[in-house]
Amino acid sequence: MPHINAATALQICVLLSALPAQYLISQWYGADSAQRIRITERIIAYWSSFTKSYLSLDAWADRLKLWLSKTRQGEGSKTERGKVVNTKKEEGENWYYGEKKTKIGHNQAETHSYFAESTYVRSPKPEYIQFSVGQVMVHKRFGYSGVIVGWDVKAKAPEEWLQREYPPAKQDLKYTPHYRILINKANGFGKSTAYIPEEEITIITGLEV
Repeated sequence: MPHINAATALQICVLLSALPAQYLISQWYGADSAQRIRITERIIAYWSSFTKSYLSLDAWADRLKLWLSKTRQGEGSKTERGKVVNTKKEEGENWYYGEKKTKIGHNQAETHSYFAESTYVRSPKPEYIQFSVGQVMVHKRFGYSGVIVGWDVKAKAPEEWLQREYPPAKQDLKYTPHYRILINKANGFGKSTAYIPEEEITIITGLEV
């Protein structure tokens, strides 16, 4: 018995269906031979298009290439979005730790320090900065003690932090000297550091770290 592959079987089915198709066409469209010929040509054209689109290995290979291309583009977009999210996250962390770098040119960068954590030595200290690093202090309102570990000539912090800490009635405090305090754990205050204006500080004389 000769071997019949799928393509041969499909061709045989098409040939066998030709006679019933012609019969149906003649029943639907009457005895007008010209009209039957046009319908037959249209069916043949549809069938040819179908075979080229769905029964061709080349067509399926092209579909697979297109799908792979779209998949790779989607992964690339996710990677770019991930980079943007990570960059924003790093900037947020830098706000807490006191530094944020912004590019000015191709080879230059300006460092903005927040919460009196500048890594640059500022000397001499301005005369209107009353207190110095190493002095022991007590908070006038909250009563905790600590050591001054940094200072700013005015409040330097992210804008959202400033808006939260200094409502309209306290806006003037933003422009006064601010100090970073390392809080004594024995106070049980719940925080290890604080960033407060000069007017909240009382220095304990005779003590310095």
